[in-house]
Amino acid sequence: MSDIAYRLDRPARLDSCVVFASPHSGSEYAPQFLAQTVLDGRAIRSSEDAFVDRLFDMAPVFGAPFLKARAPRAYIDLNRSPDELDPALILGARKQGHNPRVASGLGVVPRVVAGGRAIYRGKLTMEEAHRRIERCWRPYHAQLQALLLEAISAHGTAILVDCHSMPREAVEGVNRGRGRRADIVLGDRFGAAAGSEVVDRIEAAFAAEGLVVARNTPFAGAYVTQAYGRPSRNQHAVQVEIDRSLYMDENRIAPSADFKAFRDLMGRVVAEIAGAGQARLPLAAE
Repeated sequence: MSDIAYRLDRPARLDSCVVFASPHSGSEYAPQFLAQTVLDGRAIRSSEDAFVDRLFDMAPVFGAPFLKARAPRAYIDLNRSPDELDPALILGARKQGHNPRVASGLGVVPRVVAGGRAIYRGKLTMEEAHRRIERCWRPYHAQLQALLLEAISAHGTAILVDCHSMPREAVEGVNRGRGRRADIVLGDRFGAAAGSEVVDRIEAAFAAEGLVVARNTPFAGAYVTQAYGRPSRNQHAVQVEIDRSLYMDENRIAPSADFKAFRDLMGRVVAEIAGAGQARLPLAAE
């Protein structure tokens, strides 16, 4: 299933306890899926973390593995629980209390893309939802858990950097009245998913490149950080959201003229984060 669900780039030697992963940058839109959607080729990509995989793909050079989804977020959302099934989309799915993500159409099988635009005309069968989960969701998460266990076995600790991007408009209000708006938002679920020293080092890596960093506002982390962030067991998870306007044209979904320069900057950030993992910092639970 791995050839369908994800691509894994391993380092020649596992020198770092850091694992980089990108669950939303998948861009392989199967013809069968495109035949199901009412959206055009550009609109269906609006929820995709386009080019994030290219911003972090140098991780193996610095001794850290990099896991990236292949299927797009509009098809299956790997940053959701497999039981976050949307009754408004999936035939036979039952409402299980109030879940704001599912209610807004952003369950494990999304009903909408960015801007609340519907992906389908009608509903999908439960069989279709389960097929996507089995083919894509479960292999990706099985591999992610295996990488974290491998890091703990080799280094005594694991740090998951969950790589994402955010629309410029999402951070317009962050840091308002306090200078520049945020370029980067780090989510550690308000300290529940990672030790403070881990988050401090990641923030410092971005700040050293002149980027403004905010924490947990407006993104504190979703399923991945909640499921894998276990600082009491020396397993840390930090969600990284990058302002898309720094490296791409959001309307055209194309790299901007600044893409190469920003990717070079990200290479230095990734090297610093992976290097912190090589240093085997004292990451005791707080």
